[in-house]
Amino acid sequence: MISGIVLAAGSGSRHGGPKALVPGWLDAATRLLLDAGCSRVVVVLGAGADQARDLLAPDPRIVIQTAKDWADGMAASLRAGLASATGDAVLITLVDLPGTPGTVAARVLTTTTNHDDTAGTELTDTLRQATYGGRPGHPVLVGANHWHALSATLRADRGARAYLVAHGVTEVECGDLHHGRDEDT
Repeated sequence: MISGIVLAAGSGSRHGGPKALVPGWLDAATRLLLDAGCSRVVVVLGAGADQARDLLAPDPRIVIQTAKDWADGMAASLRAGLASATGDAVLITLVDLPGTPGTVAARVLTTTTNHDDTAGTELTDTLRQATYGGRPGHPVLVGANHWHALSATLRADRGARAYLVAHGVTEVECGDLHHGRDEDT
């Protein structure tokens, strides 16, 4: 079973306000993960959480988690999401990638190499990250056996990249499907 995590807690300082409040963005991110086959999606909110809750359509597969320390940076949001995750792996995306096509999520979920599933590694041990022209991006697939150790490495406004690289992430090139850039302005 694969769950999803939408990181949507930030204040959006470069954007001019919380990105979770941009009409359609929360829905686009949760739909991306649900349509990819995630059985449950944890939406991590922080800045503007009360207003953002009202933007999500009721769906029993969507779980809202508030990162109380969201102002400390992305690490706090990712820790909150991982703490609420269930299943064998999580597919993680950001709220500010509203144009990401489902084909990107599907490729990250189904790509296998010598470094993961085809070599006998269980989904619980998998680490995969979408890349765009070699530039790391989202979504990211993290097997359950990594959640605790990854959470312990997260600090301030840094995400999981250092952990992923140190543990042999499989990079999944998706530049032919999308640009992968977030919406900051």
